[in-house]
Amino acid sequence: MVEKVKLEQFIRDIPDWPIKGVLFRDITPLLANTVAFKHSLDLMVTPFTDREIDCVAAVEARGFIFGSAIAAKLGVGFVPIRKKGKLPFKTTSISYDLEYGVDTLEIHSDALRKEEKVLLVDDLLATGGTMAAAAKLVEKLGGEVVGLSFLIELGFLGGRGKLSGYDMHTVISY
Repeated sequence: MVEKVKLEQFIRDIPDWPIKGVLFRDITPLLANTVAFKHSLDLMVTPFTDREIDCVAAVEARGFIFGSAIAAKLGVGFVPIRKKGKLPFKTTSISYDLEYGVDTLEIHSDALRKEEKVLLVDDLLATGGTMAAAAKLVEKLGGEVVGLSFLIELGFLGGRGKLSGYDMHTVISY
């Protein structure tokens, strides 16, 4: 059994990074602490342990840390979703709006089978655009998004609104 810890004590606030006025939530102290990291994984996966899940998918880069560990914990495969041009095989892509422009996510075209049940994982829910695009990408390949799990939610940015209709869980809310 994992010792219960207050995870917020392992998240470092860094003011004015990457630009003035932004308070960055640094998770590297949490990742460095075995007990805190294991506990965060337990809390992220527990709401979905009674669900049928065929694989876990996550968007680079920090999403890979949590997504691959949760996939191993569930005994299922891991599917990486990457920025455009980073995957070496045939891909399926989706573009989505950013605050100041457009970005593109890609997944290997053969990464999912039709109706495969997918848990999407990321470290942070901010504005919701990236995760909304990732969910649409999974669905574009015929997968079924069974849930979304985040370590941290920045509620004041309203990302939850872009993800309505999905079973969503966050561990820490700011």
